[in-house]
Amino acid sequence: MARRNYGQHCAVARALDRVGDRWVLLLIRELLPGPKRFSDLLGGLRGIGPNLLSQRLKELEEEGLVRRGYLPPPAASAVYELTGAGRGLEPAILALGRWGLQFVGTGGPEDLFQPEWALLALRFVFQADAAAGVTETYEFDLGGSRLHAEVENGVLRVLPGPAVAPVLRMAMDAETFLAIGGGRLSAEEAVCTGRARVEGDPEAAARCLRMFRPPPAPVE
Repeated sequence: MARRNYGQHCAVARALDRVGDRWVLLLIRELLPGPKRFSDLLGGLRGIGPNLLSQRLKELEEEGLVRRGYLPPPAASAVYELTGAGRGLEPAILALGRWGLQFVGTGGPEDLFQPEWALLALRFVFQADAAAGVTETYEFDLGGSRLHAEVENGVLRVLPGPAVAPVLRMAMDAETFLAIGGGRLSAEEAVCTGRARVEGDPEAAARCLRMFRPPPAPVE
């Protein structure tokens, strides 16, 4: 079956010819942190089905956005990873995520949340201007799943797992994290009401809260 083509000499249309089908941008999101096995992708994209996932991966390979690789022992697994062209979609994914923050929390109680998505979510809300001149590491615990953010003079790296000697540790459940990200709850309110727990330097906590702050909701 021929893939959809908008037939327009427009950069937006040409981009959507390649990544506009359902699940494609979420596949790119899943691969941004690094290579993944087919089973990992299937688990992170609940509802796609193995046949459709195979089709989408094949299409992305044909477009030169995804390639197959192989992890060395002890993993020794076949994986999918982004090519340079595929990774070039990262700024678009980040911009789309920032815009979508206003809708976080509007779904149903059965909607899936994966702690790994917080790696991107922290990048959505990062305010680089507030991080100028700051070099610190913060650890976040989301219901037992830990990740950490390394800030070096305004540049952010977010990595899975615990941090080594962070200046600040913040713990909360996924519901609180989503409420903060969606702008329905401020981080300060979460701390004051006990929904979030903070350990570490109070001044570092104040800097962290200034850096990781959702953008204001758009004016209607």
